[in-house]
Amino acid sequence: MLAAERHARIVAELEKREAVRVAELAASLSVSEMTIRRDIEQLENLGLARRVHGGAARVVDFAFAEPGFEVKFGHHADTKSAIAREAVALVRPGSTLFVTAGTTTFALAKLLPTVPDLTVATNSIKVAEALGHSVRTILTGGERTPSEALVGPLATASLARLHVEICFMGVHGLHPRGGLTTPNLLEAETNRAAADAAARLVVLADSTKYGLLSLAQISPLERADTLISDTGLSDVARRELDDRIPHVILADTSTAGSHA
Repeated sequence: MLAAERHARIVAELEKREAVRVAELAASLSVSEMTIRRDIEQLENLGLARRVHGGAARVVDFAFAEPGFEVKFGHHADTKSAIAREAVALVRPGSTLFVTAGTTTFALAKLLPTVPDLTVATNSIKVAEALGHSVRTILTGGERTPSEALVGPLATASLARLHVEICFMGVHGLHPRGGLTTPNLLEAETNRAAADAAARLVVLADSTKYGLLSLAQISPLERADTLISDTGLSDVARRELDDRIPHVILADTSTAGSHA
């Protein structure tokens, strides 16, 4: 069993229980206790677990479930619209973009037809629908997820052949140690490929995503060139993000409802 698979199993156990024991994990995963201790140390460095005597304890509230698109769409809709307006302001006419799956990126996609002569690649069925027929759209293949993303080898292979100016990426979690995360291992791989295909990575994540960890890391925070969030971030969160990401833009949500 690969280390990444063991890590996923340990984290999954911590989702169900407050703590797990080294001996128990070693037996269930058929590895030595020393290997499990090293795994726990690595998970602690990522902020995904806390070492305790004889085992590991849960360190934060995890978000492993992958809700469907319709479930997430109505959450913080005004904030997502405000973030989308900040994002579209970064797009120049004639640009080539990649837009990942997500409800905040979907809000951006609805605004992109206002910018002339764009080419937009995406692995999101919903984003492609929002772009309509006025935007040249490239849709990757792949396996469909509950959040209407296309992921897996087909999606990753198509991304390896693309070069775009900006990748706009939605994430499930934004953590100072755990980085950019998603509940879906294949989606994490596809999103990494999307970031690699872009000259600039712009992450769209509302303030409720800060401090949240999901199963799979897409990348460390430092991989992002720009983060667009909102003024709901705490002062501590702002300092953490400013230290790790070159450009942090905070959408003003005080008037968000008037534009929804």
